[in-house]
Amino acid sequence: MRVGVIAIQGDFDKHREALHRIDKQGLEVVEVRTPEDLSTVDRAILPGGESTTVGLLMERYGLGDALKLAGRAGMPLWGTCMGMIMLATEVEDRDQYSLGLLDITVKRNAFGAQVHSFEDEVAVKGLSEPVMGVFIRAPIVSRVGPSTEVLAEYKGKVVAVKHRKIIGTSFHPELTDDVRMHEWFLNL
Repeated sequence: MRVGVIAIQGDFDKHREALHRIDKQGLEVVEVRTPEDLSTVDRAILPGGESTTVGLLMERYGLGDALKLAGRAGMPLWGTCMGMIMLATEVEDRDQYSLGLLDITVKRNAFGAQVHSFEDEVAVKGLSEPVMGVFIRAPIVSRVGPSTEVLAEYKGKVVAVKHRKIIGTSFHPELTDDVRMHEWFLNL
């Protein structure tokens, strides 16, 4: 299995490191920057980063259109933090590029600025024990479409969703030693 990590900007190295800690026969992790790179992988992770910048670059170099086609064709995709913003159909109070693959509205920086970053346990549907959620200028899901499943809430706020094989999480599992979210994504 070839897993791509979108490597335009952001914490893509941490996702690569997390995937390398998984003991799975035949697992190959590659950096994806172009539509051609994306065409060589079975699934892809959109990491955290700065959504305005990444959106502009995706649009300019065609990776956004390639991700839209791949997601609609059934490729498993997982967006963490900024990645979830990129997957959304709508971003509150912003006119910014997004892929429109998850029927959700997101609110950027919903927990506050960088200085308000925190960690706390999050119970995720499908995992027997909570994961440590690392929230850094994290978004929340303010609207969930009818075909989108809520996977996790934190203090009444939706922080993880799934539609078919497309997942969005507000938090950063890759910044912990726990690889269960990555393993779960590989088994979609």
